[in-house]
Amino acid sequence: MQQKITRNPWPVWTGWVTFAVLVLVVCFVFSNSLQPAQQSSEVSGGMLEILYEEIPQLRKWLTEHILRKLGHFTEYTLVGILLMLCLRSCTVRLMANMTKPILGGVLIALTDETIQLFVEGRSGQVSDVWLDSAGVCTGLLVTGCILFILERYFARRRRDTRGTV
Repeated sequence: MQQKITRNPWPVWTGWVTFAVLVLVVCFVFSNSLQPAQQSSEVSGGMLEILYEEIPQLRKWLTEHILRKLGHFTEYTLVGILLMLCLRSCTVRLMANMTKPILGGVLIALTDETIQLFVEGRSGQVSDVWLDSAGVCTGLLVTGCILFILERYFARRRRDTRGTV
């Protein structure tokens, strides 16, 4: 039985661009972790005040702690999205290779929290590693679903247009 070879339709440069953006996002995440506690708190507090001014209803439930956790989750969701796009630019067999971006995301989260152990007033939190890992998995899952839907749609569209002239 002859095995069907599936070609990756993405140009090679997309992988390099996606990887470069991933490196920039990880540098941003690590730079936030390198901020001393006082400076980090001032940034979060400033962002919280801006949000309160724009959406006064947030004062009822949004605290600096919740904002920081949302920031963690959002940053790592973006990391998960970029990891999935990097994986997709390298292979069409996403499910067979899914452990690589998951492991990469967890290692980035562990490194991020380890950096905080050496910064004044900061501490590495196991709960943040779990939260960051959940963000990575969310980004991977959402992007994987979107890629699956888009690739099925375009495959069907190509198949439907082959017969017409």
